[in-house]
Amino acid sequence: MFDSLSDRLDKAFQGLKGEGKLTEINVAQSIKEIRRALVGADVNYKIAKEFTDKVKDQALGSQNILTSVKPGDLMVKIVMDEMVELMGGQSTGINAKGNPAVILIAGLQGSGKTTFTGKLAKFLKEKKKLKTMVAACDVYRPAAINQLTVVSEQVGAGIYKDTENKNPVDLALKAIAAAKQGGYQVLIVDTAGRLAVDDEMMKEIAAIKDAVTPNETLFVVDSMTGQDAVNSAKAFNEVINYDGVVLTKLDGDTRGGAALSIKYTVGKPIKFISNGEKMDAMEVFHPERMAQRILGMGDIVTFVEKAQEQFDEKEAKRIEKKIKKNKFDFNDFLGQLNQIRKMGDLKSLLGMIPGMGKMTKNLDIDDKAFNKVEAIIQSMTIHERSNPEVLNMSRKRRIARGCGQNIHEINMFIKQFDQMRKMMHQMSKNPQAMQNMMKNLQNMQ
Repeated sequence: MFDSLSDRLDKAFQGLKGEGKLTEINVAQSIKEIRRALVGADVNYKIAKEFTDKVKDQALGSQNILTSVKPGDLMVKIVMDEMVELMGGQSTGINAKGNPAVILIAGLQGSGKTTFTGKLAKFLKEKKKLKTMVAACDVYRPAAINQLTVVSEQVGAGIYKDTENKNPVDLALKAIAAAKQGGYQVLIVDTAGRLAVDDEMMKEIAAIKDAVTPNETLFVVDSMTGQDAVNSAKAFNEVINYDGVVLTKLDGDTRGGAALSIKYTVGKPIKFISNGEKMDAMEVFHPERMAQRILGMGDIVTFVEKAQEQFDEKEAKRIEKKIKKNKFDFNDFLGQLNQIRKMGDLKSLLGMIPGMGKMTKNLDIDDKAFNKVEAIIQSMTIHERSNPEVLNMSRKRRIARGCGQNIHEINMFIKQFDQMRKMMHQMSKNPQAMQNMMKNLQNMQ
């Protein structure tokens, strides 16, 4: 996420290394590089200029105040504070109170509206404990109703659809009536998009909004389109005066322009960010956390939140007992992998840990790394999974044939598993060793 922008900003700060303090000369050079980085990330020049002017004033104003702080660190802090302010200052909640609360989803075709509708339904159902229904009001795209049906089933939300009705306003009103009758607390209305902003589209989305008077209107935009995303956000806001923005496709080669420019341009907060097709690949947008990620500082708060969502106290105690008895087996290991998988994309997760983003950016890390391990374990018998010590050469050869890998890879995985198992067992007997390990991790960060 924002790798190119992060690298360019890092280079801008590197120029201050070895300097004793901030001066007009080294600040000017750093500011020049920061502005280039922002423009290169598809941030409008006017916004980039205004942003860097503020950073420059802050930097020169702190020349003689914080003499104990390294110039590079001080510049990072100033840039981060200004970036947080540029992106909205603080996270903004969603208004989901009503009978039912109606949330209208708008945006261009291909921006990810329907997928986001499913993700939002899952979020409201699981995080807010609200009974949620979705409404299929895209009457133009043939696959739209089928797609929404699939995602609603995936997340366990209700759905209102009528393939015969081609009037989106009428569909939306009937969906509200159906939601009330069904006792739903929230109705999310998925609307049609176009390949570009046009009068017909704008009239239609405005008519739907006037008819349903939503509690919340969200504009969904593809962040990979950069400045075009900002322009379409501005055009939609002038017509429907929406409440917040959703940035999608942040897992791609995103340059960052949309995230850094939309709040400044339209004056509306970014409320959610979405990446990938998985229904749990969505987050509430926190400007401070996003600024930390852009500046390569990680996002440990979001990482911990994701881990807590998957934490199972009973399972944790069961695993702890098995580790103490040195009985941790391949079934347990597979269970832990699945928990990690539920947290999201592996490379994104590692990027949330301070210091890990730079270490892993050039590595080919994705969920395929899990697939190899799963294939090995699933090629074992039930007895072998529960008793790793029985794996002799004959069994390893059979496992290699079963998962399509060579014997060297099988031996390497089993050796690593055995080392991990022994280490966990030793630490379970020595709490001080665990504390030392955590201390070493903190020092590395």
